[in-house]
Amino acid sequence: MFDDSRLEDPEALLAVDAPLRYLAQAGARLRIESGQADLSRLGEMGDPFRPRAVIASGPEARLIRAVLEPSCPVPFVAWPMHALPAWVGPLDLVIVLTDKTYDPDVSTTIAEAVRRGAGVIVACPEGSPVAEQAAGPSTTIIETRTGDPLAAAIVVLDGLSRIGLGPEVHRERVAAAMDAVAEACSPHQTLATNPGKDLALTIGDDLPLVWGGSVLAARASRRVAEALREASGLPALAADAEDLVPVIEAARSRDPFADPFDDPVDGLCTTLIVLDDASDDPVVLRTRSQLLAMAERHDVRVRVVQHDAGNDVERYAVLLLKGLYGAAYLSLGLSATL
Repeated sequence: MFDDSRLEDPEALLAVDAPLRYLAQAGARLRIESGQADLSRLGEMGDPFRPRAVIASGPEARLIRAVLEPSCPVPFVAWPMHALPAWVGPLDLVIVLTDKTYDPDVSTTIAEAVRRGAGVIVACPEGSPVAEQAAGPSTTIIETRTGDPLAAAIVVLDGLSRIGLGPEVHRERVAAAMDAVAEACSPHQTLATNPGKDLALTIGDDLPLVWGGSVLAARASRRVAEALREASGLPALAADAEDLVPVIEAARSRDPFADPFDDPVDGLCTTLIVLDDASDDPVVLRTRSQLLAMAERHDVRVRVVQHDAGNDVERYAVLLLKGLYGAAYLSLGLSATL
């Protein structure tokens, strides 16, 4: 059973001190990467820069795609494998992200992109063999220091915006928004004021369903669901609305008078977590309204996590961090029985 008293117990909170500190330092890591990154060589590509297509691989490549797709003037592909597709050539731009200091597969991908004459942007650890092997006249290297794929991806997105391939990022604003989440979700904040603790309490012993309507909110929902699964050891599903409908329809009804200790029941109740990034897309708004109405009809608890300020990257980062804080506190509340 979920023990909410552990969320206010200073000694119990020590069990999640390391993950909470890591989350709290997200803004600082972004500032470190921003100060470290040298994007001057991107200016040599021209403004605007128009490759035939952009292909990205590595951690957070799908995030880059989610941010760029609505505004990128050329086709964009997030490639799940290291080997490049056959069509990549001199007219294309290859983006490679890695948090490893030594990765033969990544080095091979970079060498293949250079051999084919493509422009290459590489985000990799400072002074690593990957950075040394990637150096060349057609390669722009963004050296990283923190090992945080999200921070590195945001710096890459900022670089792409400077050459006309994506929207403005405003890295400092994103870092400040991350800091604000860290302050609000601090272990020193009580249940009454802490959105991370409140999210964990809302989920408790339930089966979480996570939905984000926009492309970026959907990306955040998958990351949050992964964290919830790891935190609880229980299923957590992130999916499109049509895939969540049968799960909501099959949800077990709640008994408001049941005692979880004296009246144990088989199966889990369900909570729908909606990640709301203030999208004004009519399809997203209509789908959200229908999903909430269905949840109400089937006695499914709903928790809306929202952030409506800033640009797309800021809203994504805030929604993701709030969900990750919720997962950390969920693991704490369940740790007595895991």
